[in-house]
Amino acid sequence: MIAPQPPLVLASTSPTRRELLARLGLPFEVHAPQVDEAAQPGEAPAALALRLAQAKAQAAAQHCAARLIIGSDQVAVVGEQVLGKPGDRTGAAAQLALASGQVMLFQTAVCLLNTATGEAATRLVPFEVELRRLSLAQIERYLDREQPFGCAGSLRSEGLGVTLCERMTGDDPTALLGLPLIALCELLRAQGVALP
Repeated sequence: MIAPQPPLVLASTSPTRRELLARLGLPFEVHAPQVDEAAQPGEAPAALALRLAQAKAQAAAQHCAARLIIGSDQVAVVGEQVLGKPGDRTGAAAQLALASGQVMLFQTAVCLLNTATGEAATRLVPFEVELRRLSLAQIERYLDREQPFGCAGSLRSEGLGVTLCERMTGDDPTALLGLPLIALCELLRAQGVALP
């Protein structure tokens, strides 16, 4: 007889991450973690994404016993500049002006924490997006219609952000959306979760 799997918890407030996880057809709960997302001095973007994904899972673990907790975080980078969530229109316009005609690298990390065993595993999935050269008018039209103020790099690629793109390169398109499902499936299988 197969032992029942621990319930899943998504440690995120993101509706997109909830939609992505729902694609796997597994029941899950949602917990909103309280985590300071500021980078530490000298912290590389990849290290920041990994640390925050794990911190979100650990924050949820304080409230969720005997669960498999999924934490995820994404950091966007143009050159050496880390682009977080812009928060408002001014920040989003500045981010998109900076990224115009450039390659934006998204470092998306996922952590799966088993609160019963204390075991945590993480994966980092990079994804590159080359943006077209954008005029101020194009940026303003995009911001009028999309309002991506809670998206890393102001690029909501699942919506109108795709119109700003020249090309996309990566192994897992769901990483660009904020939850790399291919990597997550690997982590879930390692914990005995039955997936098709």
